[in-house]
Amino acid sequence: MTRKEFIRTGSAAATAAGFSGCLTATAGAGKLALLGGTPVIGKAEAAQHGKVFAWPIVNEAMRKASDAVLAGRKMSGIDITKEFEQKFAAWNGTKYALACLNGTTALNTAFYAIGLKPGDEVICPSITMWASCSGVVNIGGTVVFCDVNPDDLTIDPKSFEAHITPRTKAVVVVHYMGAPCDMDPIMAIAKKHNLKVVEDVSHAQGGLYKGRKLGSIGDVGAMSLMSGKSFAIGEAGMIVTNSKEIYEKSIRWGMYIRIPATFGRDGIKRTKDVPFGGIKNRLNQCTSAVGLEQLKKYDAERAEIEEAMLYYHKGIADVKGLKMIYPKWEKSNKAGWYSSRCLYDPAAFGGVLNTVFALALNAETGGGYSAGCNFPLHWSSVYDDEDIFGDGKPPVRRGLPAGVTPKSLTGSLPVSDDINNRVIGDPWFKRFDKAVIDRYIEAVHKVAANVAQLKDYKGKAKFAYWS
Repeated sequence: MTRKEFIRTGSAAATAAGFSGCLTATAGAGKLALLGGTPVIGKAEAAQHGKVFAWPIVNEAMRKASDAVLAGRKMSGIDITKEFEQKFAAWNGTKYALACLNGTTALNTAFYAIGLKPGDEVICPSITMWASCSGVVNIGGTVVFCDVNPDDLTIDPKSFEAHITPRTKAVVVVHYMGAPCDMDPIMAIAKKHNLKVVEDVSHAQGGLYKGRKLGSIGDVGAMSLMSGKSFAIGEAGMIVTNSKEIYEKSIRWGMYIRIPATFGRDGIKRTKDVPFGGIKNRLNQCTSAVGLEQLKKYDAERAEIEEAMLYYHKGIADVKGLKMIYPKWEKSNKAGWYSSRCLYDPAAFGGVLNTVFALALNAETGGGYSAGCNFPLHWSSVYDDEDIFGDGKPPVRRGLPAGVTPKSLTGSLPVSDDINNRVIGDPWFKRFDKAVIDRYIEAVHKVAANVAQLKDYKGKAKFAYWS
């Protein structure tokens, strides 16, 4: 299916003929705001909800910490950053942590540190942001995409194993939109095939899988800590690992100022302190100082987000066609609920597309809802036949046997191809304000009860991450 066909037709379920009539107008009866009716939440009321959604929560301690770095002219030092790393590692349950410029450089560094080389293949779920795997291309490897689970949008272990070849070096598991991956089968498969496991924790900092912190289970974890994420400190990233070798190789990749102390004079006789990656990956210390303060309060903030989001989903649990995504295992959570999605069944709403349903919800509330998630990465030519460096051959094909292409290795990914039709983005409540959340619950019930009004809607609606 092409992107154009996907946008035009939606899924088979979404084009089912006729309104099912399974919903009754039990709440919010009346004309929908999208069609000219009165919204549940007017502009004046919506303007008062800012504090509930404001993020990150910046306190005076964060301001003072950053100001102290500026006053001491220590922005490019490493002492504060090293303290942040040590405390972050202890909080995350790993021996080592290394702060990076951003999440993308953290992931790129992790690929180098696990020993990825040109010609190696790395398996990655197709539904994620490009940063999860583009570092593989930079090194000269090949990304082979696998499918995701339809119930939580995380990597499907069976699809992962089905995509392993003799050239496979590693797998990227993405704890997508706050939901932890099922790590037990993933780790078992990786051990069976002698593969490295890279955890992308950019959406779920502080998350738990069966009592273990995400990022501490695989060989290495890497994550973004930018201001839009759950653990938000600015433009920043972090690597976490229990492997001294991976930690030291990460330093050698782009932390030139730390190379002499890490490897000693004998270890750098030939190379001196020149990083192997030719990059400078040091995090500025204003951001590290903010990170130290965020560590002190993040768990409490995360707990309040959890309370608010669970309350919201309890309030809409009786709406047939919407289903919360949440881990099923004990001692597991959805840390921070970053960019959270719930499942959407078009058939339950008479074939109304999720793009239109989200548009109707935004009209009732003033915003906070979206349709879809990340577009499937296996649709992009970057990972198959794009001549990125202009030397006449796609870099991702250099290590492959004749007649084999990344596209052929990926094959069919039916869930990834269709999943954007089947999810709705949740409003991200940062504070537990029952009165405010109740209004959003009311809006969901109103749209669901009157969804038949949307059956012939012809206005403009689009997916969240697409232009």
